[in-house]
Amino acid sequence: MIEVEVRGDVEHAIRILKKKLQLDGMKKELKRREFYEKPSAKRRRKTAESRRKLRKLMYKMERD
Repeated sequence: MIEVEVRGDVEHAIRILKKKLQLDGMKKELKRREFYEKPSAKRRRKTAESRRKLRKLMYKMERD
């Protein structure tokens, strides 16, 4: 559970909450679940995500 303590400036607390949600992946998940996704589109998205992760990992390994 994500919590943000508000001590005065509500705008600052909202910014902190948004950043925590983004780092947690919750914001992306909510956006993805907003509409129905066909199984074929889901497969395409998953393969694209895995390719992106693999490319990122390979890039990191090359740099080291």
